[in-house]
Amino acid sequence: MALSAHARETLSRLFPGAPSSLWETDPDFMELFTNFALDEVVRQGDLDEPTRMMAILATLLGCQGAEEFRVQLPAALRAGVTPVQTKEILYQAVAYLGMGRVRPFFDVTNRVLREQGVSLPLPAGATTTAETRLSAGNQAQVDIFGEGMRGFQDSGPEESRHINRWLADNCFGDYYTRKGLDYRQREMITFCFLAAQGGCEPQLTSHAAGNMRIGNGKAFLIQVLSQCLPYIGYPRSLNALRCVNEAAKAAES
Repeated sequence: MALSAHARETLSRLFPGAPSSLWETDPDFMELFTNFALDEVVRQGDLDEPTRMMAILATLLGCQGAEEFRVQLPAALRAGVTPVQTKEILYQAVAYLGMGRVRPFFDVTNRVLREQGVSLPLPAGATTTAETRLSAGNQAQVDIFGEGMRGFQDSGPEESRHINRWLADNCFGDYYTRKGLDYRQREMITFCFLAAQGGCEPQLTSHAAGNMRIGNGKAFLIQVLSQCLPYIGYPRSLNALRCVNEAAKAAES
């Protein structure tokens, strides 16, 4: 099997110099995978390239694909994803994947950015303070999920109410309010984190609904999921598709 013209063009533009050693050890596989991921999949839908690459980076964080993340990050930067956006994807991943799983990606990201001539640290991106993060976080929840989230931090059984507070002040107040990504981009990457790690179908359905509510419609999410499929495989992709369909059906009822 030879590389298609489109796969060859994408490879040379985003991955100059054949960065993977698999081209030396497994050329048959790499032709197969490249023709699929960089031709057939890329031509499905009309996502712009920065959005597609942000989704892939978030997906690789979600599935713990650190080595593939190292390969894809320079391509994402070439495609127009900014260093600030890269860091914001990384930071927000901690809220959904935990520091235990994200920590290795800091080393990969910092090494790649320095290789690209980016000076670190980047400018601070926080927009909240210790005094405002709770109210700002709850407002972000309301903006994304609707008025039913108003006062969410004070809801639930007393013994677990602190977790709802943390969701408001930490997950949304600390991360969603930061500069660099807007709500639609942040909800998209959250969708990718959850789809890629698997086992989070209730949360994935909820965030699919949140995406749809702020303008990332069903067709958009299916396009995002399609671009992520080569990196997480069919089972988790089909699970995510079911969640998208359930969220869309609920929105119609």
